[in-house]
Amino acid sequence: MTDKKEWDTFFADCEKADIEALKGTVDPDMVNRPPHYNYGEIETIDYIIDVLDEGGALDYCQGNVIKYTGTRMFTKDDPVENAKKAIWYLNKMIELLEKNKESS
Repeated sequence: MTDKKEWDTFFADCEKADIEALKGTVDPDMVNRPPHYNYGEIETIDYIIDVLDEGGALDYCQGNVIKYTGTRMFTKDDPVENAKKAIWYLNKMIELLEKNKESS
């Protein structure tokens, strides 16, 4: 299974007991798909882009790069995870910039 719709279909077809048995068997990807940012039909970053437009989303991503490479990097949770999150937001900035460049 490679995309969200395939997984949604898989889980819709599972019995509740089957899903409960799977809980805790796979560590969540706290960098690319943190569970608290993937609830419902749309990921938080997609919602932010939709609401703030690409310019506002670029500012949001840049703020998160600063957050995850600043003092938080060594004071909260895992520094490696925080560095990876900064890279994720930087990659999202690049994606948005390239998309904007292509549409200009």
